[in-house]
Amino acid sequence: QVQLVESGGGLVQAGGSLRLSCAASGLTFSSYAMGWFRQAPGKEREFVAAINWSGGGSDYADSVKGRFTISRDNVKNTVYLQMNSLKPEDTAVYYCAATYGRSLYSASSGYSYWGQGTQVTVSS
Repeated sequence: QVQLVESGGGLVQAGGSLRLSCAASGLTFSSYAMGWFRQAPGKEREFVAAINWSGGGSDYADSVKGRFTISRDNVKNTVYLQMNSLKPEDTAVYYCAATYGRSLYSASSGYSYWGQGTQVTVSS
């Protein structure tokens, strides 16, 4: 069965950095595009970033462009989200997601598999 397990969340001061990881199992990882989403308390889940199967293409939400970087390692079956210059408004539970094929999706409905999430809290 497919499992996506996020790690790397935590508490950080504004301006700091965190690197999230998402380890995938039970699927042919290199056949899947991967995405990161986040959900803050009282808000809907929102798109953060996505990367295609090879790592050669990516997409970002405007709110994180220039601060966050998505990458993947198809040998380790892991996708990463490097988050720099963090702001209090980045506080949320961060989820990774997988979708079969070569297309990138910013809509959560495009993804078939989801992890349980990891909490990121940015203090001011």
